[in-house]
Amino acid sequence: MDRKTEGKASRRDFLKLATAAAPAAAATAVLTGTTAEAAPGPQKSGLQDTAHTRAYYDSARF
Repeated sequence: MDRKTEGKASRRDFLKLATAAAPAAAATAVLTGTTAEAAPGPQKSGLQDTAHTRAYYDSARF
């Protein structure tokens, strides 16, 4: 079970790296003072009242 293929990383190696990299990334963000900001989304939800939507509603009436 000690056989390792040259040049290929195992899942265990990946998990070791991931557990070490996450706190390092968090510490870097705290020390530099930068944070990821979410892109502002539209303020209203639902359909906007435009000429296209009004034309659709007018044509959909029975």
